[in-house]
Order: sequence, then C-alpha cells, then structure tokens
Amino acid sequence: MTAAPVRYSPAVETVQPDEKETQAGLNETFDTILETTAHDYGHAVRSVHAKAHGILEGTMRVHEGLAPELAQGLFAKPGEHKVFLRLSTNAGDILPDAISLPRGLALKVLDVEGERLPGAEGTTQDFVMVNGPVFQTKTADQFLGNLKMLAKTTDRLEGTKTVMSSVLRGVSKALETVGIESPKLQSLGGAPNVDPLGQTYYSVTPFRYGDYIAKFSIVPVSADLTELEDKEIDATDRPNAIRETVQAEMRARRGVWELRVQLCRDLERQPVEDPTVEWNEEEAPFQTVATITVDPQDSWDERRVRAVDEEMRFSVWTGLAAHQPLGNINRARRSAYQHSAEFRARFNRCPIHEPA
Repeated sequence: MTAAPVRYSPAVETVQPDEKETQAGLNETFDTILETTAHDYGHAVRSVHAKAHGILEGTMRVHEGLAPELAQGLFAKPGEHKVFLRLSTNAGDILPDAISLPRGLALKVLDVEGERLPGAEGTTQDFVMVNGPVFQTKTADQFLGNLKMLAKTTDRLEGTKTVMSSVLRGVSKALETVGIESPKLQSLGGAPNVDPLGQTYYSVTPFRYGDYIAKFSIVPVSADLTELEDKEIDATDRPNAIRETVQAEMRARRGVWELRVQLCRDLERQPVEDPTVEWNEEEAPFQTVATITVDPQDSWDERRVRAVDEEMRFSVWTGLAAHQPLGNINRARRSAYQHSAEFRARFNRCPIHEPA
C-alpha cells in the first residue's frame, strides 16, 4: 500500500549558510557564458538551453475529479489553459546538433489564478524540465564547480566538441550495455541524439504542491509521439537537424502529453535537498493531473519564435506560491534565471515580459 503524501512545511528545506556566495558565483560564471556568446553572435542568448529546436502552441486541460491531494494549486479546479512549449538542448552556446546533449522542455501555462511567488509577474505558471529524472550535482556549489569548467569551453573548438560528443556517446552506450547510466557523462556530450518529441521530461527538483511536495513529469502519450521514443537523429553535416526534424514531424502530427505529479511520501527516501536521488516510482507513483494537446503546426513559425524565444523567459520561479520551488538547487536558480533574462533584455534592447 502506498504511504500517505508528506505535508509541506517550511521545515522541509535546509538553507546552507554559504548560499548567497554560491549564487553570486553562479551569476559571475553565467556572465562569462552570456558575454562570450553575445559577443560572438551579436545577440544575447540564454545562459543555459540557448538553442531552441521547436516552439509549440497548444492547450492544457486540467482533469476533473482529481483526488484532494492532487487538486492543488494550478490543478485545484478543472479547466483549459493556453500553453507554449519550448524544446531545447541544454548548452549555453548555439552548437551544431552533432554535439548531442540532454533535451529540455519548458512549458508556460497562461491565465493562472492565485497568489503569486514573490517577484513573479503576470499570470503564468512555468515548468522547466529535462529528459532525465535526476540532476548531476547534489548542491549548487557543486554545480558551480561544473559550470566553471563548462564556461571555459564556451565558444571553443566546435569541431573538437563534435568529435568528443561522438566519443562520449560511444562510452555512454557501452556503459548502458552493462546496466550503468551516467548523467554527468550525458551532460558533457554523451547523450543519445534523440528526437525531443518522443522523450519524457522531468522537473528533477521538487516543488511545493499546495499542501504537499512533488516532482513533475511530462510524458508523450499519443501514438504520433510514442513511436518517436527511441528515434535518434543523424545530424551529420546538418547543424540544425533537430529543428528541421521537429518541424517536418509537427506539420502532420498531433502531440498529446500527460502532465504527471509525483507526491513525496517519505522525506528520507524522497529527499527535498538532494536532486541526485531518483524518487522510486513504486513508492511514489506519478499520477496524471492534466493533458497537453498540440495540433499539427509549423514548429518554427517566425512570429511565434520571436514572441516566445526572444521576448519571454522561462523560470521555475514564475508562478504560484502554491508551487514554490524547493531545495538548494532551486533556491540558486531564482537569481540565476533573473540575471540571465536581464542580460538578454539589456543587450538585445528587447524587454522580456510575460504574455498577457
């Protein structure tokens, strides 16, 4: 029998004394990436997930009859919301697609009612996810160490990066044959070059879920998407192969995803402060609370790309107080996301704003 979900209280978080110093270090290191790429491109891009592969517009339907522990925050009452989805790769520079890295999916839900997080403008709720269930480091200061190494490789020897990515993919596949997966190896370029439309995405870090605590996932469920789950994209001599593939596929496909919630049921086994720990689905099952539907469309429509990719930002700290980000990594993301968006707005002379 599944245990009852853990109730949220501020005591589930443990704030470390050096977090402000770590956040300042993250901003400084992100500045290195932002300034380098902006100088190269003559245009500022995101400090992470800089390259988008598709911008989609659709509808999210919150289900009726949810159990009380699931009917929380945004999902407290049934209804439909317009949504935007941004498919991306996690590097902070615009790399050729032959350099394969983990995929990202950012979801922006419009017209969301309720008390907002401090500083969260507008009436939207953002979800920022990747196609893996765990983060590569336990704490923000460990992530800062990794980021400093990555910042040194920004804008350096793309040909070498492409070769290294191919080598790391081979190592990753060799490890998988003996039942070992390496999130760190994949984050460095050893990820399979998969079709982003067939992937399951995870929030990785936990969030407040009204009276409870949860992680989120977005799972493809329509046949048009599930048949792409294991599809790998050949990006040889095609720097934008993923974008071109998604664009061709979405012209004729109807995408349906489920948004699922994984409620924390044991703080020891499903910790808040350690996102390197995967929450066991047998002990804490994912449960569907909403369905996202995207009809066939041009996934690289120029006007939509401009509105979403250039004029909006995605941040886990944009949304309802009922979905407050939790844990050390999420606390560090607040300043970093804001810092990156302000740099883009200032350099590009294009204000970042939430859709009305």
